[in-house]
Amino acid sequence: MHKTANVLNKLPKRQQPEAKRAIWEIYRAESKTEANQALDRFSKTYQAKYPEAVTCLAKDRDVLLTFFDFPAEHWAHIRTTNPMESTFATVRLRTDKTRGCVSKDTILALVFKLVESAQKSWLRIRGFKSLADVIEGVPFKDGCRADDKADLTPQQDAA
Repeated sequence: MHKTANVLNKLPKRQQPEAKRAIWEIYRAESKTEANQALDRFSKTYQAKYPEAVTCLAKDRDVLLTFFDFPAEHWAHIRTTNPMESTFATVRLRTDKTRGCVSKDTILALVFKLVESAQKSWLRIRGFKSLADVIEGVPFKDGCRADDKADLTPQQDAA
């Protein structure tokens, strides 16, 4: 989200809707190869007139596409910054109003209770069974275990 906003800020307003669709094409690709192709298309389209926008997006290419190296069920969680933003928005909204009226201990207790209350509405992580594989360093390619693809015989792969 933030990278998209940074790139769009380097483009004129009339170009932003089309550029936003092109950027989301990168993030919503089915594989890292497709994402790289979409990023190359974006670069080719905007490089001549808006090199700053292309540089802003292309300089972080590897980092932006890292989520393809994790289980597909985790992609939605990796691509979003919303969990942090929504948590801190709740806390900020309440603590800004009490600034200067409480001690360090009471504000800490308030923040703890706010986060504890906010977690009730959080979405549970998808693909939690894959977390052990991620922690152990099992390689994933385009959202699937890399060794699962290698284990397939040619007949299974064709099916």
